[in-house]
Amino acid sequence: MRRTVTSRVVQRDTVGAHDTTRSRTGTFAALQVPNFRLFLGGQVVSLCGTWMQMIALGWLVLSLGASGTELGLVTAAQFLPVLLFGAYGGLIADRSDSRRLLVCTQVSLAALAALLGILDLTGVARLWMVAALAAAIGLITAVDNPTRQSFVQEMVGAEHLPNAVTLNSVTVNAARVVGPGIAGVVISLVGTSGCFLLNAASFAAVVLALRRMDASALVPSKPVPRAPGQVRSGLTYAMRTTGLRVPLIMMAVVGALAYEFQVVLPLVARETFDGSAATYSLFTGAMGAGAVVGGLFVARRRSVGIAALALASGMFGVVLLLAAAAPTLALEVVALVLVGAASVAFIATGNATVQLSSAPEMRGRVMALWSVAFLGSTPVGGPIAGWVAQTFGARAGLVLAGAAAVAGAFYALASLRKAADRTRPAFTVTPERAQTCQVVPAGSATKDPDVPDESDESDESAVRLSLGVGSAGRPGPAGHVSGAGRSVTALRDV
Repeated sequence: MRRTVTSRVVQRDTVGAHDTTRSRTGTFAALQVPNFRLFLGGQVVSLCGTWMQMIALGWLVLSLGASGTELGLVTAAQFLPVLLFGAYGGLIADRSDSRRLLVCTQVSLAALAALLGILDLTGVARLWMVAALAAAIGLITAVDNPTRQSFVQEMVGAEHLPNAVTLNSVTVNAARVVGPGIAGVVISLVGTSGCFLLNAASFAAVVLALRRMDASALVPSKPVPRAPGQVRSGLTYAMRTTGLRVPLIMMAVVGALAYEFQVVLPLVARETFDGSAATYSLFTGAMGAGAVVGGLFVARRRSVGIAALALASGMFGVVLLLAAAAPTLALEVVALVLVGAASVAFIATGNATVQLSSAPEMRGRVMALWSVAFLGSTPVGGPIAGWVAQTFGARAGLVLAGAAAVAGAFYALASLRKAADRTRPAFTVTPERAQTCQVVPAGSATKDPDVPDESDESDESAVRLSLGVGSAGRPGPAGHVSGAGRSVTALRDV
C-alpha cells in the first residue's frame, strides 16, 4: 500500500513540474516518436472518414422520412452508450493490451460502417436499422475512446503527452474541415452509401499503422486482473483525487452546456443573422480553422494542471460571451475563430492533466470517465441548450455556454484555494512545546491531537500540481523529476 501511494504522489508531482515549463522541442515534438507518427497518420485518414459518415448519417435519416425529433434520437443513440457503459469500457481498456484492443475496435467499427453502406446501397435500410447500428457504433466507441486516449501515453510517455494530445486535437479539427467537404462531393456523385463505404475503408489506415508499430518501443501498463467492484473502485479513486475530480467535474459541466454547438449555432445562423445553411457552415468552418491554428500554438506549451485548466476554461468562457454579443456577422465569425482556439486549449489541457494525474492501473477507467463527461453529456446538455436558445433567443445559448465555462474556472480556483488551506501548517512549535516532544522510531509515530490530520493526500497533491513542487514541498528546476519519477515518464489522449 505504501508503494502505491508513493507512486501516485510522485506521478502528480511530475505533472506539477510540467505546469511551469514549456517544451524545448517545438510545436511537433511528439512527432519525433516514430510510433506516434504512424498512429497520427492513420488517424488523419480515419477521422476524415468519420466526419464523412456523420454528415451522411444525418442525410440518410432525413431521406428515410424522419422528423427532426427522430434525427435527434438517432444522434443521441450514438452517445447514449458512452454515458451508460463508458465506465465499463474503461475497465475493459485497463484489463487489455491497448494495441490489440484498438485493432479489434477499428475492425468492428469498419464492419458496422460497411454494413450501413450496404443497407443504404441496396435500398433496404430502415430507420430502426440505422438507429440500431448507430447504437452499436456507440457501444464500440465506449471502449475505443478510453483505450485510444490511454494508448497515446504508451507511445510518447509523459514528457510529450501534452504535445501529443494537442496534435491529436488539431488532427480532429482539421478533419472536421476536410471530411464534410469530401462528404458533400461524394453524396452528390454516388449518394450517402459512398460515405459509409469509404469510412469503412479508412479504418484500414489505423489498423495498418498499429500493426507496423515497433512494439518494443511501447511502454504499456500492466493489465489489471479481474476482481469484483473494479468499476466502482475507479469512480471512487477519481472522486477522491483532487487532480482528477476537479477536471472531470469541470468537463461534465462545460461539456454538457458549452459544447452543444450543433444545437446552438444553427439557431444563431438562422434567427440572429437571418442566414441559411451556408451561414451555419461558415460558423463551423471558422471554429475549425481557429481550432487548428490555436491547437498548433498550444502544442508549443506544456502547461498542464488545475491552474492551467482554470485559465483555459476562463478564456473559453470569455470568448463565448464575446460571440454571444457580436453585433455583426463578420464579428461573429471572428469571435468563433477565437472560440475554436480556446476550445482546443481547454480540451487538450484537461485531457493531459487527467492522464498525468492517473495511476497507470486506473488510467483506462479514468479516461472513460473523461469520455463520459464530454461525449456522454450530450444527451443531457443538448436539450437544455436547445430549450434555452428557443425560449430566450439564440444568443442565450452562447451566454449559457460562456457562463458554464467561467463557472468551471471559478470552481477550479476555489478547489485550489481549499487544497492550499488544508495543507498550510496550522500550528507552531513553541519552546515550551518542544520540551514535551517525544522522539519515536521511524514508522511508529503516535498520533498527536494538536497536529492536524493530513491524510487527504490528494488535496496536497493538487497544490503541488498547480505550483510545480516536489514531494518534499521544495521547488525544483524547470522540468526536473526526481529519480523515483522515472517510472512515471516510462508509463504510457482524443
